[in-house]
Amino acid sequence: MVNRDRIAEEFHRLATISSPAFGEGEISRYLVERLQELGATVVMDDAGEQIGSESGNLIATFPASSKDSEPLLVSVHMDTVGPAEGVQPVLRDGVFTSAGETILGADDKAGIAEIIEALEVVREQGIPHGPVELVVAVCEEVGLLGVKHLDRNKVTARRGVALDTSGVDWLINTAPGANKMRFEIVGRESHAGIAPEQGVSAIAAAAQGVAAMRLGRIDHETTANIGTFHGGEATNIIPRKVVLEGEARSHDSAKLARQTEHMIACLEEAAREASCTIDGELVEVTVSQEVVSDYPRMAVAADAPIVQLAQQAAARLDRTLEVRDGGGGSDANILNSYGIETVILGTGMCKVHSVEESVSVADMARVAELLVEIIRLA
Repeated sequence: MVNRDRIAEEFHRLATISSPAFGEGEISRYLVERLQELGATVVMDDAGEQIGSESGNLIATFPASSKDSEPLLVSVHMDTVGPAEGVQPVLRDGVFTSAGETILGADDKAGIAEIIEALEVVREQGIPHGPVELVVAVCEEVGLLGVKHLDRNKVTARRGVALDTSGVDWLINTAPGANKMRFEIVGRESHAGIAPEQGVSAIAAAAQGVAAMRLGRIDHETTANIGTFHGGEATNIIPRKVVLEGEARSHDSAKLARQTEHMIACLEEAAREASCTIDGELVEVTVSQEVVSDYPRMAVAADAPIVQLAQQAAARLDRTLEVRDGGGGSDANILNSYGIETVILGTGMCKVHSVEESVSVADMARVAELLVEIIRLA
């Protein structure tokens, strides 16, 4: 019932439209027209004005047809990571890749193509369904900014599926919450060759603090990382300042708080140890920190109605839908915090955020078939 040629053509069309975060104007205009062709009422919220994007989030509403049920939300995002200028999608042996110099954009344009194809099938076959609300967000790749500024008054659904992870035939029902951290460590500068004794290296203090941290896989629920380390002026200057950026993630809110506090404490202890008296003057190494909640954890019960709905849809296709824990953050984290119980479905995309990104037509068709059954049963 799914038209593979059509879904391939749709994906190719979407992939050729450059849509980096904050630069989604062209693809937004295309999607408004395309979704209206499918029978949707499409509105744009003011998220773009708030965050500086060319477009706001699109909310497309498809009215119920011969069925009285609660609305179903489907979530995708229209932005991509870079490099995204001049994408040339190449289809070879049923698999899309880019020509090699850019990302492909299957994250998340595979998801967009899949829901468009599912809606085409629902319309062609006259499948009865309840209301469907499609949210196409901007700026997901830069901190979930679009959905964080979603005009929730334009969305009525309390359950949904987000199309935004790799693989097929699995469903993610939990994902960690995350804190972003920025640290500024300040010591004292001095000439590294003439008077190194007069300086206190911020880099050395920061390195000692990072070395003391528990990083990487902390336990089965928690991870942590220091991702950037910037500081110093020149090789002949004892560095006065260094800036570190990192994160912690956990499926357990208490563990997330403890890991964050641990990372702060390690740097503060290293700063105390590096502080010293020089020529009778106390030179203190200082640490300032900024901790921001990047996104809250999501935890949808394995037997929640939205999980059961997706599994029943898979069963209609003689498939099994595996329920998994997630390790990253997505728009689904934010939607769940709004009280919209949302799970994440695999879209078939592979090696995302790289120039080796790919997606097969067969996998996109497989996901579109599942979406048709989810819409039918919702």
